[in-house]
Amino acid sequence: MTGTTAATTGQRADMVRNRGLLLEAARAAFAEHGVDVPIGEIAQRAGLAKGTVFRHFASKEELLAAITLQLLDRLIGSARRLLTADDADAALREFMTDGVELLAADRAFCEVIGRPSLQHSGVRDTIGVLCEAAEALTARAREQGTVRGDITGTDVVLLLGGIHQTAAPLLATRPEAWRRYLELALDGLRATGAGPLPERPPDRPRLG
Repeated sequence: MTGTTAATTGQRADMVRNRGLLLEAARAAFAEHGVDVPIGEIAQRAGLAKGTVFRHFASKEELLAAITLQLLDRLIGSARRLLTADDADAALREFMTDGVELLAADRAFCEVIGRPSLQHSGVRDTIGVLCEAAEALTARAREQGTVRGDITGTDVVLLLGGIHQTAAPLLATRPEAWRRYLELALDGLRATGAGPLPERPPDRPRLG
């Protein structure tokens, strides 16, 4: 390996390392304090100069989009893993529990909804993938007759945020309060004794 090649390889390794440090610092800062954390504080947490942030992310919104994509990918991974479970009802319950628990632990994930970061094409596309994964789980539960026949995966995705927002005023003093509202929502999904829902099922959410 020549000196030039070694230097280039080292620079690339530094870039990868710095990007990882920034994403981890931003994820922790946003989760703890919400999306209004200054870029300078994120850089300080990562042990890097503020200018390094903007060499990796053109704006704070781009950084928020990157964090949002990581969280969405975690939910998609959860849904896909649970598709192999024999008990479709238990799988849907676990997916929803994973989702609301993630929201409850991360202030920024709900706060970015409706922000310009969600105009990011990658975020829009990934929300669509999440809805498809949730629909696959929900379809199995419908086929097994454990949830009402008019519920969709998009309904489930929207419910995750709704459950979190319902419990949000209580979370500072009762961090597990979301479990109460999750259980209420799960009872509402059950096929037994369910009447017809008003309105047609929603389209995929346009959250940007």
